[in-house]
Amino acid sequence: MTQLETQGLAAKAAGRVLAVAGSARKDAALEAIAAALERRKQEVLSANAEDLAAARAAGLRPAMLDRLALDEGRMAGIVDGVRQVKALPDPIGQVTRMFNHANGMTIGKRRVPLGVIGIIYEARPNVTVDAAALCLKSGNAVILRGGKEAFRSSCAMVAIMRDALEEAGLPRDCIALVHDTSRESATALMNLTEYLDVLIPRGGGGLIRSVVENARVPVIQTGVGICHIYVDGEADLDMAGRILFNAKCSRPSVCNAAECVLVDRAVAADFLPMAWELLRTKNVELRGCPETRAILGDWVKSAVAEDWDTEFLDYILACKVVSGPDEAIDFIAKHSSGHSEAIVTNNYFTAQRFLDEVDAAAVYVNASTRFTDGGEFGLGAEIGISTQKMHARGPMGLEELTSSKFIIYGTGQTR
Repeated sequence: MTQLETQGLAAKAAGRVLAVAGSARKDAALEAIAAALERRKQEVLSANAEDLAAARAAGLRPAMLDRLALDEGRMAGIVDGVRQVKALPDPIGQVTRMFNHANGMTIGKRRVPLGVIGIIYEARPNVTVDAAALCLKSGNAVILRGGKEAFRSSCAMVAIMRDALEEAGLPRDCIALVHDTSRESATALMNLTEYLDVLIPRGGGGLIRSVVENARVPVIQTGVGICHIYVDGEADLDMAGRILFNAKCSRPSVCNAAECVLVDRAVAADFLPMAWELLRTKNVELRGCPETRAILGDWVKSAVAEDWDTEFLDYILACKVVSGPDEAIDFIAKHSSGHSEAIVTNNYFTAQRFLDEVDAAAVYVNASTRFTDGGEFGLGAEIGISTQKMHARGPMGLEELTSSKFIIYGTGQTR
């Protein structure tokens, strides 16, 4: 039996205990985890400093270093996220439907854990804790397989959480970390059908495609974020500038950041110079269509075909001038990843049409795409943003980590 199979067997056994642990025990374990991370945060920060040093030496670009970095503030946010999850209603055991059959049986539908969840993710150490907390609250054991860039940080966090679980009276193996960060370990996790009930990839397009194409374990596909801001001809241009600047620049390395702006030709000559004045304060590289370059000048790079389909995760923005809502909606339909899309307009009917016709997990009117987040949507931390159309779409919180079973009460009925 391989080490991963051993972890899978242990997780399956731990998951059976966790599935019936009840809300009080799970909440006590979450509080123990939050307190332990608070108490032992220097262990995590020291490990993260080593990860950062190695990443800088390897030439990791600044936006990715930002995703990797932890500090006192981010650690406090991680701890607060655990307590937010603790405070949420426990979905396990909720009866979502109950009816009486004509033969006298009572038939109901109850929420249950998925079982053992595998999560493959990249250089985001906060995912280690967010995912573990959500899985714990929803009664699922979890096997985490993070990227090599954040390996030391993840090791420190998982060690702290496993100790806290044991102190709270739950099995340590409710949370496990794969210590091999090679491609072979990812492939092995994708094929751990005997022990994993579902696999969730969280990261860039390459990782997600690899998991979707190669996994034998059922996959919940989280999203590449090719998000658009469409500035309509009837937009408040000052508002549009603020929204675009926030969506692109507040944290460009995350999946809900804007990667492309579409501007109605009617306002392009007014809006683009104003927007550029904001964007250049963050040294944003603009890749524009010919009309964009005609307005802003040759120092804007010429956009090439692949720029319309790229998740830059950096201070890079594609820009296209369009003839109006028809072209904008058609362009989004062709190039969107189905994550988050936004329109800025003062026209109610154009806004409603955008909401109706744009197919994405989150569609905004006059607001930044950066709000697509489990915490912002009242779900606590999130396991990822699902862009598929199965049982989970958008930010995945507790309910999205559950399945259901029918429960039937009879009095001796036979068929």
